Amino acid sequence: MMHGALEDITKAVGNTPIIRLNRVAAGVASEIYVKCEYLNPGGSHKDRLAWNLLRRAEEAGLRPGGTIVEATSGNTGASLALLAAVRGYKCIFIMPDKMSQEKISGLRAFGAKVVVCPTAVDADDPRSYYKVSRRIADETPNSFYANQYHNPANPEAHYLWTGPEIWKQTKGDFDTFVAGMGTGGTISGTGKYLREKMPNVKLVGVDPVGSLYYDFVKTGRITKPFSYKVEGIGEDFFPTTMNLKIMDDIIRVDDKECFLMTRALTHQEGIFVGGSGGAAVAGAIKYAAKLKKPEKILVFLCDAGQKYVSKIFNDDWMRENGFMDDQPGLGTVHDLLVSHKRAKIVTAQPSSKVRDVIATLKSLGISQLPVVEKGKLVGIVGEIDLLRHLVSGSKTLDSRIAELIEGDYATVTPDTKIELLQGVLADAKAAIALDGTRVVGIVTKIDLIDYLAKRKPEPVHAALALKAHKTSRGSTHKGANGASSRKKTKGATRAHAK
Repeated sequence: MMHGALEDITKAVGNTPIIRLNRVAAGVASEIYVKCEYLNPGGSHKDRLAWNLLRRAEEAGLRPGGTIVEATSGNTGASLALLAAVRGYKCIFIMPDKMSQEKISGLRAFGAKVVVCPTAVDADDPRSYYKVSRRIADETPNSFYANQYHNPANPEAHYLWTGPEIWKQTKGDFDTFVAGMGTGGTISGTGKYLREKMPNVKLVGVDPVGSLYYDFVKTGRITKPFSYKVEGIGEDFFPTTMNLKIMDDIIRVDDKECFLMTRALTHQEGIFVGGSGGAAVAGAIKYAAKLKKPEKILVFLCDAGQKYVSKIFNDDWMRENGFMDDQPGLGTVHDLLVSHKRAKIVTAQPSSKVRDVIATLKSLGISQLPVVEKGKLVGIVGEIDLLRHLVSGSKTLDSRIAELIEGDYATVTPDTKIELLQGVLADAKAAIALDGTRVVGIVTKIDLIDYLAKRKPEPVHAALALKAHKTSRGSTHKGANGASSRKKTKGATRAHAK
């Protein structure tokens, strides 16, 4: 064999470089570095995962000629397809329909079969990519269901490989490791290894607005997830491969922040990455901005930008979705709250008495209140909850509302786009706006309808208002501080495979 040559393409995985960011991080005192996993031969960090998944599957009896089945947004599929081509396996991949055409075509280029499933269905719907992937695996002889969301080989790959590689490259000369939160394999596995070597290292996760993780880490409550555009990070359920307890902090970013930073990394640093990479860097800069003293921060960049040329790097797509600065779209949650000219947001505490909450709702003509404890949102209480409490006959007006607090709401930021709210409110009683952990407003279906009705009449606005109105049928709304739905409606699910 030629001196210096590798045995096959799979031996080229790993040893990805660490690069310092300069222009995009010029506004923070901390030094920010990125680990360029997009330079792996399969185009992402999932090459490491695929290696360990197949290693464990082969140990369990998988042999060449078998079929690999997996639900994927493209990256895990591409990495499995690459290894399968070398090792003689067939592949069937199940993808949500929001994924880019480049990803679908790329998988098919390896000879894989791709099944596309609707994003806008619940996770337990038989059409969802979760259920379809499991059904196909069960029906395919001699198959291996990779199951990256629940396979311990996922975080193990990063514990055995990514963590040691970072330690070898840096000798521990950094303070904080930042990674996007998806299946959890990267931050859980890499973080575990780094903490064994560096007990004081800080582990920070980055989560998109619409995902479950942020609210659960901050409040311990499971809120309503909703659809978002960035691919590959965030979840609408809790994979067993994610160890949330290992993290020191969690930072939230929205689609626009993700995509503008993704483009900036390419234009200003020459780093051609996907949206999850932009999300991780945007989150790292937000984290750095709140530090009292500078740190050395290492950010994990997952995949390459080639798969997003038709989306993030397409000006027309960015404008159509309201992500270009010269296209304001329908505005933001902040614009909606300002348009209502509301007084300071009214909240309750877990220790508040039922009679006092009822009096507040009645005096303000509202239907629900955010519940805050020690400055942090812990849930919501609405008139329907109070009614059930009183009808039960087991409690009194002097009871505390703590046991009535529920999670039938979604959280957004002041910068969340109005275009997203219709989907959010289709599946949640209200959207609570948070600036960090501080509650700054609450938005209901009728608030959205009122806001759109006051704008200059345009077909797209009218259509969106009509959709929002349809989702509110059978509900009673009082606007102002909030409104409570009389019946729940099913909205789009949040399928975000990897």
